Amino acid sequence: MAADILSAAGCAVNIFEKMPTVGRKFLMAGKSGLNLTHSEDLQAFNSRYFEAADFMKRLLHAFGPAEVCRWADELGAETFVGSSGMVFPKAMKGSPLLRAWIARLKQQGCAFYPRHQFVGLDGSSVHLLGPQGSIVKSADAVILALGGATWPRLGSNADWVPLLTEKGVSCNEFEPSNCGFTVNWSPKMQTFFGKVVKNVRLLAGTASKKGDFVISAYGIEGSTVYRLSRDLRVALKASTRTSLLVDLMPDWSQGKIAKALGKPRGKKSLSTHLKRVLKLDAVKLALLYECVDSSVMSDISALSKAIKGLPVILEGMRPLEEAISSAGGVALSELDENLMLHKLPHVYVAGEMLDWEAPTGGYLLTACLSQGAWIARSILQR
Repeated sequence: MAADILSAAGCAVNIFEKMPTVGRKFLMAGKSGLNLTHSEDLQAFNSRYFEAADFMKRLLHAFGPAEVCRWADELGAETFVGSSGMVFPKAMKGSPLLRAWIARLKQQGCAFYPRHQFVGLDGSSVHLLGPQGSIVKSADAVILALGGATWPRLGSNADWVPLLTEKGVSCNEFEPSNCGFTVNWSPKMQTFFGKVVKNVRLLAGTASKKGDFVISAYGIEGSTVYRLSRDLRVALKASTRTSLLVDLMPDWSQGKIAKALGKPRGKKSLSTHLKRVLKLDAVKLALLYECVDSSVMSDISALSKAIKGLPVILEGMRPLEEAISSAGGVALSELDENLMLHKLPHVYVAGEMLDWEAPTGGYLLTACLSQGAWIARSILQR
């Protein structure tokens, strides 16, 4: 985005890419539908950035969801709002938008240098390792967008961290965000690996999210789980295990559930009774039997309470390289108001290199685009 704005203003822009082609993570993000941004109001949108909400506020006011849609539509995306409020391009995939974007950048004079790895800085001179060996490039401004520590096969493996810390730049440890969690399932749950638990509410501390999640061989995953990953990560750092509460029937009160459970069941088994009076499907029943003691199943009050807050014991997070995004990176305190490093004048930092996080739903991509736009405009105003 910074290259787009700067080149449109007449600046000479060189783009150095570690991988053979640019935009690999952008394409991965669009594999199951490129969620560009979200249509909720800006105040709610800004709150999704947790501790970095204040940092992101002015950036989003300058270049937020509306600007992301306008930018994408200029490139032929024909954005639309899905039923969940998320915004997608008509083609759903990321490749048509990326092709149009690259074509515009080239038309505006941007030069692309693939297979060039960042290996250091000397003032505003960048040291790179390319196919022909080591090179040094000087510039009036350097923008680093080297990625976080997730999806290393796509190029972001945080190998830049020691290169900045040796310059005195403080970097916080990378941690997984928007990831799955491990659960020690009993063998009887194997039948349900890959099954979706639909229409539940997940609760982690004071945070909650309604939606679906997937039971996997290692534990649980899915966008509803990812929305709570920050809170669950904090809990797991304080203890080796934590409970995720699952409300199996978010549209029913505990009292209504207890009343239904109290109906005569005759000679029917408890499972049949639960299916009949509560309409619990097989995967919810399996989860219920997995996570509560047998004594609870015979107590209407305790059972109705468990259905409204089923404790699933989480024993850890999935590895960083499997996470959709990461927390950690360059401390925000290292930046001035233009996202330039205090210790390295004329060097700017954007994207997952910075220590911020957000859930999936368009917030990650919007933040990266917003930061790039902010830096470009700051450079033009120098």
